[in-house]
Amino acid sequence: MRTKSIKKNKINVITLGCSKNVYDSEVLMGQLKASGKEVTHEAPATEEGNIIVINTCGFIDNAKEESVNMILNYADKKEQGLVDKVFVTGCLSERYKPDLQREIPNIDEYFGTTELPLLLKALGADYKHELLGERLTTTPKNYAYLKIAEGCDRPCSFCAIPLMRGKHVSQPIEKLVKEAEGLAKNGVKELILIAQDLTYYGLDLYKKRNLAELLEQLVKVEGIEWIRLHYAFPSGFPMDVLDLMKREPKICNYIDIPLQHISDNILKSMRRGTTYEKTTKLLKEFRERVPGMAIRTTLIVGYPGETEEDFEILKNWVQEMRFERLGCFTYSHEENTHAYLLTDDVPENVKQQRANEIMEIQSQISWELNQEKIGSTFRCIIDRKEGNHFVGRTEFDSPDVDNEVLIDASVAYLKTGEFVNIKITDATEFDLYGVPANISLN
Repeated sequence: MRTKSIKKNKINVITLGCSKNVYDSEVLMGQLKASGKEVTHEAPATEEGNIIVINTCGFIDNAKEESVNMILNYADKKEQGLVDKVFVTGCLSERYKPDLQREIPNIDEYFGTTELPLLLKALGADYKHELLGERLTTTPKNYAYLKIAEGCDRPCSFCAIPLMRGKHVSQPIEKLVKEAEGLAKNGVKELILIAQDLTYYGLDLYKKRNLAELLEQLVKVEGIEWIRLHYAFPSGFPMDVLDLMKREPKICNYIDIPLQHISDNILKSMRRGTTYEKTTKLLKEFRERVPGMAIRTTLIVGYPGETEEDFEILKNWVQEMRFERLGCFTYSHEENTHAYLLTDDVPENVKQQRANEIMEIQSQISWELNQEKIGSTFRCIIDRKEGNHFVGRTEFDSPDVDNEVLIDASVAYLKTGEFVNIKITDATEFDLYGVPANISLN
């Protein structure tokens, strides 16, 4: 029989997956703290407490495997008496709750993505409606995610997000502005706007695509200096956002717009609602209207029916477009999606080989673009000190996924969370090196 741990009640929240999950964990932790609970985020084993909440990801196979392994790890710790209770929430739990309950029964309870009040009740806390936008941020103090909508109405064939997150629901502008004001008071200087689909923002609430109006209000928030846009959809993109981006210095000249593929055959099967011609025209318009804009995208290779010809079209297009930032995934055959009805006919080794080829092309492009930055000066925000370097970012770089700017700590002392003008002295494919512009190395 397992023994109960002797640890005082402390809740350790573990977050897996994307920035949307990070945000959800922060909201959960804010609610717990407001109920007087002791709460921590991803604490080391010696300090993790006796109650565990695992916020899971269920997006693709690798993410699902990581989530299941984490659940099994803590189920085992519970059996050993190292922790007392384990709760599971998030996308994997939403999507596979009956399977998880059957396969890993010694978890105390499983909760879906919309069951925060029930999870709080299980943790002995009350859901406080008045905590509008208040949360315990887990990111460095200078930036925070701002989730402007939940769910997705798009019919993409490969994607299980609507199964896990439901239909698109926009948050009202007033609520988001109030949340941004609270973050700014706590020292946040950069807001990273996230949603399953930024492009769709406002259609449900305001009967129009209203991202530009939201941005107009957010730039007025005192203390916020950068606003960054993540996860836009190419079809129906509100072009007035580009005019605002060019005019308003607080809005970073940066956009994350997952395009997934470019071959018309694959785009049609993926149900993306766009074509090679439309997508290329959109990107050219981005660059014409906002010169110097950094475009980040993600691609999927190995989708059912992707031929060598389709892949060649994709490769040539990546060469032509010269994206500032690009990530590539191999296709994951997801149950209950439209694409699951298709035969997953591209062998795994071919999928991986194609992904490697795309990233080799991008690596060369990134190296060339970074070499062009040597000698230029950029305004950077300093995120942290790591080893012998201060680590910062330009407005063209998002945390965790993009380039970093490394500054030798022996050359200058910099404060984390501050903006500094950095002159670039060297560059690799994915990192820049520099010194404060007011320092001469001669």
